Amino acid sequence: MNEVIAERRLNNQCIANSMINKPEQVVQELVAMQAQEYMQAVWAIGLRTSSSTLADIEQAIAERKIVLTWALRGTIHFVPPEDVKWLIQLSASRVMGQGQKRLTQLGVDDQTLMRCREIIYEALKGHQQITRSDLLQLLEQVGINTTGQRGYTILWNLTYQGLICFGPKMGKQQTFVLLDEWVPEARELTLEESIAELALRYFTAHGPSTVQDFAWWSGITLTDARMGLEEVKGQLHFEQLNGSQYWMSREVSKTQMLEDSGVFLLPGFDEYILGYKDRSAVLSPEYTPMIVPGNNGVFLPTLVSGGKVKGLWKRTIKSKGIEFVITPFEYIGDKEEQVIIAAERYATFVGLPITKIKFD
Repeated sequence: MNEVIAERRLNNQCIANSMINKPEQVVQELVAMQAQEYMQAVWAIGLRTSSSTLADIEQAIAERKIVLTWALRGTIHFVPPEDVKWLIQLSASRVMGQGQKRLTQLGVDDQTLMRCREIIYEALKGHQQITRSDLLQLLEQVGINTTGQRGYTILWNLTYQGLICFGPKMGKQQTFVLLDEWVPEARELTLEESIAELALRYFTAHGPSTVQDFAWWSGITLTDARMGLEEVKGQLHFEQLNGSQYWMSREVSKTQMLEDSGVFLLPGFDEYILGYKDRSAVLSPEYTPMIVPGNNGVFLPTLVSGGKVKGLWKRTIKSKGIEFVITPFEYIGDKEEQVIIAAERYATFVGLPITKIKFD
């Protein structure tokens, strides 16, 4: 049954056989895509389109068709602009409650946060775009200490207050903007509406998946996850697989199994792995320590073949082009040519030639 789950997820997540042309359509489909590693995250979007490049995605960000912000689970995500506010609001109370202890440890009290809010609002109003380092320098100039984790935590908190989000890059640096100015027409939903909509869109884009998967991915309680599923299950289909109820869109349940779904070079933190609490359908337990070395929460880029994680890949950008190192966990036989094609797709994405591909 794991093969059925894996193959359906490949298609449902727009990795295999994607007909999507525009980067913003990918984010719309997947709702929220983990993005704390920027170059990994833009490739997660690019590989799910027919031919989008890095430049195409950054243009979509600059045109406000994709928003980068802290969202689910207290982590940075790419999200659709129309959904950014309710996604932040859904996560805010829980993650900010969990983050209160850290604020206390850092000596950031409510009065300090209010002062930071006033300063940053004044600096950004009127559609200004300011880099993180410059914003923190403004706080330092009025005597607010931003060293250590204080600056990061202040900006994180103000994001969940709904004040700011990330704007387009300025050179190599990320900027911040006022959320209400950047996406003035974002929808706002009640808590119940938010949970129900997130449930429908999660199972539609990530299915087959369980309610436990949904609770983990969304960062909400299992009770709330079950409530959301209950509201929308009439629009979904479920199957009993591996002794559990797996939910998906009705269209996915009709997906035909392919003899060869292909080979893909997925980025680190990709939704294909990170979108589920139980990853055993696509990632064998013995390979997990290789994907997340030391269990440190950092997910490395993976080689996927036949829907299963079969190795790692690494790219190094040099002056003349890109060098790839492919590290299979097991013999991949005649798949090497498909791996090279997948590497060429990445090289096209970043606009550089391949100078070397090494199989370890």
